[in-house]
Amino acid sequence: MGDNVIRMIRLRAGEPLQKPRVALSMSATLAKHLFDDATWARLAAVADIHPHILEDLGSPDARTALAQTDVLITGWGGPRIDDEVISAAPRLRAIASTGGGTGCGRGSLAHARGLRLTNARAANSRPVAEYALAMILLAGKFAFRSARVYEERRAFVDREAEFPDAGNRGRLVGIVGASTTGRLTIELLRPFDLPVAVYDPYLTDEEASSLGVTRLDLDDLMRTCTVVSVHAPEAPETYHLIGPAQLKAMPDRATLINTARGSIVDTDALVAELATGRIDAILDVTDPEPLPTGHPLWTLPNVLLTPHTAGSMGNELLRLGESAVVEVERLAAGLPPLAPEA
Repeated sequence: MGDNVIRMIRLRAGEPLQKPRVALSMSATLAKHLFDDATWARLAAVADIHPHILEDLGSPDARTALAQTDVLITGWGGPRIDDEVISAAPRLRAIASTGGGTGCGRGSLAHARGLRLTNARAANSRPVAEYALAMILLAGKFAFRSARVYEERRAFVDREAEFPDAGNRGRLVGIVGASTTGRLTIELLRPFDLPVAVYDPYLTDEEASSLGVTRLDLDDLMRTCTVVSVHAPEAPETYHLIGPAQLKAMPDRATLINTARGSIVDTDALVAELATGRIDAILDVTDPEPLPTGHPLWTLPNVLLTPHTAGSMGNELLRLGESAVVEVERLAAGLPPLAPEA
């Protein structure tokens, strides 16, 4: 019986795959941000690491490395993992993405061979949820609106007269999308005096109850919540999910926060509503992204734009590298994956 057959039998039986051969396929620059010395040491303790990062999977050296690889750790911006790559890696048993997905669709050779596919989507949800939490709290305090008033007047501002409805006592927060990030945002909001309403067509009453939220349809949520945070996935059914009717329904001085995808909000409708000065927007994503230099969202005073910084950045990237190492550790120990790709 060949070594590859024995390895496959062990993997299906859940037995440890001791010292798997691991190769990294991503840019060397990204790898420096994803893995520090401690993380490298953890990986080296359970795996045999290929000495070179594979930035081009089509080179002869990369093909030789792939033929000896059990686990491929990938990163965004790296080479595409297609059927040709999978064919060149007969020993390959797992792909651990440090990004949102491996890129291996249902009809791919990776699925046909039953490869173990994992991603770091859950690990990346935390900083996005933390960003959303911070902006929700600041929006509730009218921090951005009051800062504009202060800057314009450069004099005493009677906050009680100007902002009588500000504050985070009992303010109803709307969450659009009970995704992984949406649910984590709800969890982070629990210590605060902020009831939460959620729109998600797939959320059941039982799930809503367990999350401690009120389930509303989208129009009711937009009409009753003065802070709305978008966490829906990008999909055909969510394209322009928030359009003219939903934006017009928002109460005066309400704030729309989008850390999901720009296409979920109708940009033209948002610009039109923001131009009235009625509502505010905090946008970490836009459609298109980045915006053209002359786009009105750059200059509207009631808009805060950030350059897609809600997701992992700086030292938060280490979580993504660690998530891939955890998957290799679990594979080596014969344990099921922690974050399997659906």
